[in-house]
Amino acid sequence: MESTVEKLIEEVDSWQGVTTGEHRFGGTEWRVGPREIGHVHAWGMLDVAYLRALRDVLIEVGQTGVHHMLDQSGWTTFYIEHSEDYDHARWLVRLSYLYHVNILKQTPAGTEEYAAVDVERELESLDPTDAVRSAFERRRPGKAGAVER
Repeated sequence: MESTVEKLIEEVDSWQGVTTGEHRFGGTEWRVGPREIGHVHAWGMLDVAYLRALRDVLIEVGQTGVHHMLDQSGWTTFYIEHSEDYDHARWLVRLSYLYHVNILKQTPAGTEEYAAVDVERELESLDPTDAVRSAFERRRPGKAGAVER
């Protein structure tokens, strides 16, 4: 399992604009600009940050679990227990990455920094459910095109 965690760390570290460092509670964290998108501990506990509405949908559809300590936050916890969990762990972190890059692309510095990241195309390649896509896009369920503020 440690090799799966190391593989995930190396993969996420290779993404455009990601900085990797030591997490304050142990493990390795990833940041996009000033935003922490997640962190992983050597024993396989993966904590990933989302917008609260997106986090709620991901838990509801069984993609991840409630954060082990911050159960009312936008954070989630997923346990990497086997090498077969790698693809799903990567999916979870990539979804967070795309969400945060999408927000940062709306700033002058982020527009330039993340110009090469095609969020829409990459989100499509993750093949999210309609509920996950709506939460990602901050649309209210049943209100096509309505943006939540």
